Amino acid sequence: MERELNTTPAPQGDPEDQAFFLDLLLRDAPPVEYERPVLRARAEGADPDVVAALENAKLTALRVRSVLRDRQRRESELSALFETANDLAGMRSLDRVLQAIVERARHLLNCDVSYLTLSDPEAGGTYMRVTSGSVSASFQRLRLASGKGLGGLVATTALPYVTANYFADPRFEHTENIDHAVREEGLVAILGVPLKMNGRDVGVLFAANRSERPFAHSEVALLSSLATHAAIAIDSANLIDDTRRALDELHTVNERLQRHTASVERSAAAHDRLADLVLRGGGVREVAAAIAEVLGGSVLIHDQTSDVSVSATPEGTVVEDRHHGGAGPLPEEELAEAVRTALSSGRAVRAGRSGQAGQAGPSGHAGRSAQAGQQAQAGQQAHAGGPEHSGRPEPVGESAHAGPPEQVGEAWVASATAGSESLGTLVLHGAVLDETDQRVLERAAMVTALLLLIRRSVSETEHRVRGDLLNELLEVPARDPESLRQRAAPLHADLDAPYVLVVAEAPGADPARLRSAATHVAETTGGLAGHRSGRLVLALPGEDPAEAGRRVVGELSAAANGPVTAGLAGPTDGPGSFLSAFAEASRCLQTLRALGRDGDVATTDDLGFPGLLLSQDRDVPGFVSATLGPLLEYDAKRGTLLVETLGAYFAAGGNLSRAKDDLHIHVNTVAQRLERIGQLIGADWQRPDRALELQLALHLHGLLGQGVDLLGEQGGG
Repeated sequence: MERELNTTPAPQGDPEDQAFFLDLLLRDAPPVEYERPVLRARAEGADPDVVAALENAKLTALRVRSVLRDRQRRESELSALFETANDLAGMRSLDRVLQAIVERARHLLNCDVSYLTLSDPEAGGTYMRVTSGSVSASFQRLRLASGKGLGGLVATTALPYVTANYFADPRFEHTENIDHAVREEGLVAILGVPLKMNGRDVGVLFAANRSERPFAHSEVALLSSLATHAAIAIDSANLIDDTRRALDELHTVNERLQRHTASVERSAAAHDRLADLVLRGGGVREVAAAIAEVLGGSVLIHDQTSDVSVSATPEGTVVEDRHHGGAGPLPEEELAEAVRTALSSGRAVRAGRSGQAGQAGPSGHAGRSAQAGQQAQAGQQAHAGGPEHSGRPEPVGESAHAGPPEQVGEAWVASATAGSESLGTLVLHGAVLDETDQRVLERAAMVTALLLLIRRSVSETEHRVRGDLLNELLEVPARDPESLRQRAAPLHADLDAPYVLVVAEAPGADPARLRSAATHVAETTGGLAGHRSGRLVLALPGEDPAEAGRRVVGELSAAANGPVTAGLAGPTDGPGSFLSAFAEASRCLQTLRALGRDGDVATTDDLGFPGLLLSQDRDVPGFVSATLGPLLEYDAKRGTLLVETLGAYFAAGGNLSRAKDDLHIHVNTVAQRLERIGQLIGADWQRPDRALELQLALHLHGLLGQGVDLLGEQGGG
């Protein structure tokens, strides 16, 4: 400008008028005011040279004004670029940086819409990343194939392109989807400049108007400068994101290392506790308590050898429950599937899933609650991955520790096995296990199997000795009682104390489970248990047969999952009375079964007249023959059913109509048979005392007919 002013001829005319032009420049007056001195000189009839001089001065002043305004605009643009660079430098979020870029571009170029696309190295082309002033959803989701549209051309050539009318411009390839989005947004004039980062193109920055207006070279240069600053800001934001991710990954690795260290320490502590437990002769209760404390979850150990379950909590509560299914938080079918998987794989398996449960934490023992797990998961969610769960048991491999925290509602299942035999099941829930913790659970299952084997061996030996003693008491009453007492002493059994004999059976039940339950009752009461002729026999200390019967039947019914019938007798009076008590209890059981009273428990006193007869040394067949003999002989000779008719008549309460229904014959036939009965046994047979005698004889006849040993001759069998 200085060179231009210096080469311009000095204006001619009134210096006062020339000073006027300087004043206009100083005030940044509009161009129309520069015409005033020229117009005034012409109006006053000034010399043409003066008018020409004023005209030259006016043009010079206008040129100076234009240069000053260009410099002012450039200074404003540079100031805006500086502010933009300063603002972008302070931003740490990539999303905020990109949004700020398009907002500044729209403001600096005073355009309708500004937007930015980024390159997609995987899919190719570019995609719309952020917009300012856009109103079209399809435009905001636009993808540009490589080389397609104005943006594709800019991205491919890495050069700025401008069009005053997008749809009329043939210099780039139009596509239907791009044109549709541009038309929906209403754009006409578009300017695009490349975003370059470290010599490579990463995207395109656009400015656009909804009317036809060409962009000046200065605007192209301004947007290009903004794009340069934007690329630097994007690169910085990406570096910050990369650094943040690296720090997060480092933090995650550090947390995993801490968890691994803690789990190794827990594993060592668990190993020491389990080893000490075995050396001290501990049992399943101690194993459950130790694992619950070390792994920080609730433990359920089901002993299949005795059908007893032991549960323990991290707080130290230990509960023993007989006949518990052992599923814990799992449905029975899921537990069965998990046990099969654990048995075949030899590893702990994960089963079940509960969406309602909270998350369990992976950190140390104190943080293994659900609340701690939620906090831990929140910090790992963006980085931790893992296989999806379908709810089926999943054997856990070496990479299990890299998975996400487990649901508290999920459970870990391990099988306590000896060879191919499953002795028990360990179910742990409410805890998160890494690979080391899983090894602890598996080691606990091995210790449990060892303890169960030892206990089973000891128990089988003791059961055999107790069973042999009971058999001798029932089979050899003449043996020296003192010898029997000496054999019972090591078993802590006082044969001179009163015992109750219980003979029980449950047809269809698992014999092994019944014997296990009977043995458990004998162990817990200090009694003896055995089995004879398919029936369970128990001799329990005490004087109350009813109480002993209730306890035995309660335990056996749970094991049999069905009714148990038992005969009771006692109390005994020394070793020599066991056999007679057993015979009486056996007869009670036979009578209950013959009377159809399955599931009942009774002594001879509970059986009424049959019991009274069974407890005495009477000729039962002779009584039946004397009472019903004429009818039995008549039926035998003539093939009639007088005895059956008499029984039906009494069963119907003397009602002929009901009796004929039960016999499925005509009422007249019933009457005729009753008349014949009166002729054979006497007309007074319906007298109450005779009727009672007849009914008793009918009952005994039925028992004899079913093979019930009413005389006790088979009691020893």
